[in-house]
Amino acid sequence: MNIIKNQNITIPNPETRDFLADAYYPETDKKLPLIVFVHGYKGYKDWGAWNLMAEKFAEAGFFFVKFNFSHNGTTIADPNNFADLEAFGNNNYSKEVSDLDAVIEFFIKNSNVDNQKIILIGHSRGGGISIVKTFEDERINGLITLASVDTLERFPKNDAFEKWKEAGVYYVLNGRTKQEMPHYYQFYEDFEQNVHRFDVERAAEMAKAHFLIIHGTNDESVSVKNAEHLHILNPNSELFLIENANHTFGAKEPWDENNLPEDLNKVVEKSIEFINDKIVNE
Repeated sequence: MNIIKNQNITIPNPETRDFLADAYYPETDKKLPLIVFVHGYKGYKDWGAWNLMAEKFAEAGFFFVKFNFSHNGTTIADPNNFADLEAFGNNNYSKEVSDLDAVIEFFIKNSNVDNQKIILIGHSRGGGISIVKTFEDERINGLITLASVDTLERFPKNDAFEKWKEAGVYYVLNGRTKQEMPHYYQFYEDFEQNVHRFDVERAAEMAKAHFLIIHGTNDESVSVKNAEHLHILNPNSELFLIENANHTFGAKEPWDENNLPEDLNKVVEKSIEFINDKIVNE
């Protein structure tokens, strides 16, 4: 099977700024279900083993898209590094939902895409964004969260919050790159102005799409309790826990191997089975 890989496609978004996406799909005359992968905090489309994951979904007969949020800190000229920390600091949830919408609008026009079958796969914070978008957009009929948060209200608390408000910025060290990554106070203000829109619990409860929740029991960043909570909120969802899996299901940056890590491979296989069962063959 020949897999087409269209990488670094420029996606315009007048509400934010241009950003990049990749599309992986089998060479075929058929219209394929569209899967959009939504990366998380301090993530980007080419991180770790995401390219291998994209290939595996394409081989299974899907039109798989991954993208960089416009303000994730990468740039069109340098998509693999946090070359624009000013943009990173000016990111917020409104921009991320807007970017996700721009990706969907761009790819549903593709002649290889079946616009009646749209699935979001969100990792970590990208899971929270995907839940919000799925509730807002009835075109989305499949939702898969990987190590997802159950709330987007993840900000500094107490004294740290007051210092952030006063200074207008706080910094988080990126353990891998050693960069001090800024977060401007506008991030919180945007959340506060749209607090009902970004209520992940309400969106999870109300979302009509087929919903699969995947989480590792050894997640060091987002507790597995988040997954259990999402499942309680939406009893029609399916909960799939991977014993001892960590937050990135065994992947790391860089990922130099030719195969997916074992836990991430389980994620992909379970996701393919779920999409085929609930959406493709229903």
